[in-house]
Amino acid sequence: MDWSKSKLSRRKFIRLASGAVVGISAFGIMGCSKGSVEQMTSSQNSSGETSSDYTPVFPRHEAYGKGIGAKPGRVAWTHDANSVKWDGSGYWWDLSHFDEPAILQMTQKGIATLAGVTTAKEGWDILFKAHNDLCGKQGGYSEGQKIAIKANINGAAEFDDDYSGRSHHSYTNPVALKALLISLVQDGNVKPENITVFDVTRIFPDYMQQLCQDGVTKGVNFVSRINGVADMNAPIVWTTHESDVINYLPTCVTEADYLINLATLKGHDYGITLCAKNHFGSFINDYRLRAPQQAQLHGNVSRQKMGDYSVLTDLMGNYQLGEKTMLYMFDALICPSGNTVDITAENSTWKQAPFNNSFTASLFFSQDPVAIDSVGADFLMNEPTVINNNSALKNNPDVENYLHEAALIDNAPSGTTYYNGNGTIIKNLGVHEHWNNPQEKKYSRNLGKAEGIELVYIGV
Repeated sequence: MDWSKSKLSRRKFIRLASGAVVGISAFGIMGCSKGSVEQMTSSQNSSGETSSDYTPVFPRHEAYGKGIGAKPGRVAWTHDANSVKWDGSGYWWDLSHFDEPAILQMTQKGIATLAGVTTAKEGWDILFKAHNDLCGKQGGYSEGQKIAIKANINGAAEFDDDYSGRSHHSYTNPVALKALLISLVQDGNVKPENITVFDVTRIFPDYMQQLCQDGVTKGVNFVSRINGVADMNAPIVWTTHESDVINYLPTCVTEADYLINLATLKGHDYGITLCAKNHFGSFINDYRLRAPQQAQLHGNVSRQKMGDYSVLTDLMGNYQLGEKTMLYMFDALICPSGNTVDITAENSTWKQAPFNNSFTASLFFSQDPVAIDSVGADFLMNEPTVINNNSALKNNPDVENYLHEAALIDNAPSGTTYYNGNGTIIKNLGVHEHWNNPQEKKYSRNLGKAEGIELVYIGV
């Protein structure tokens, strides 16, 4: 694929988004792409499969599991290099470093593309209906229903009650959050007072709350470790994990009709932290500052080997968390190599195309929790900036264990029978596989197969 080729026309974008043309853009179906029809690379043979000159860290295998969503297994990826303006000086999160209208446009195009339509308004309606259909319900969003958005505020107020947000560590980009909220309100017809953004292990910076409670999003609620209330009737019931403490879900989750999982694409001390691990901030116990540690979860993740039971898979299938989630997202505007490192230009500008030594400046969207984390794992594992600065991820295929457990959950490699925390055996969570190579970034559905992931690139 030559990323320097001209953009697709607006007419072609509309035609592609409506589903009339399949398989001609960068990764399969649609896009105002900065590279249109791809050329075969040296690492791909005529059938679209990987040839011997690409040796992936993750062993290759067929697609595991069954894709879910309005477009099963689809992951939409919007990218606008001009949306991030940071020169590497000062705090990464300064609002002047981001083009807010551009990021809103990326969000709206991502929602439309994920649903296979041309507008975010149509997109939200289709996504709500698809989620409800999966849950055995009819119709779309109804006025008054509540939506909880799980942000990842891990890098803010990590050790204290500082509301300033003056941290060089990574947390949910405030402009990405604002764009999601605006689209929910304007395109999804959700009233701000029915939306709650939460992370019950951290504190939302004042500036972030002010940004996200202004204008059309005035009235949006924020729940942190300060004001989160445990629902004493909703303890997390693990399938296998044993904890010395009881972990309760917050009322903002149990009272919600829908969840949105807004994770951050970045490396982690344990390798990767994506949508599944984002729920380490979704429960309360007797040590709010370090709830996951108190729950003794980190050992399960850090010592993970292929074929092990995974607490992450448990969280993905929980009846109050995974079963309520109608949308999964990655904030991938600035993606550092780790979670406990100061973000700099050096450790967060990526080498792989289409980034080419600039910031990732991207957003990802899916209704399939396994598919989106699989795509995130491929991006991280194949990015030199990440793996050269993250020894926990480099050459460590075991970090995908939870994805194998999730995709093969009906017959999990560990032999675990996973329950949803409410007595029901989980039969399917989504589809897992890896792309053909880092240049083409194609998955099974991009190559014309009936099952698997479909990565759809939209270059704005």
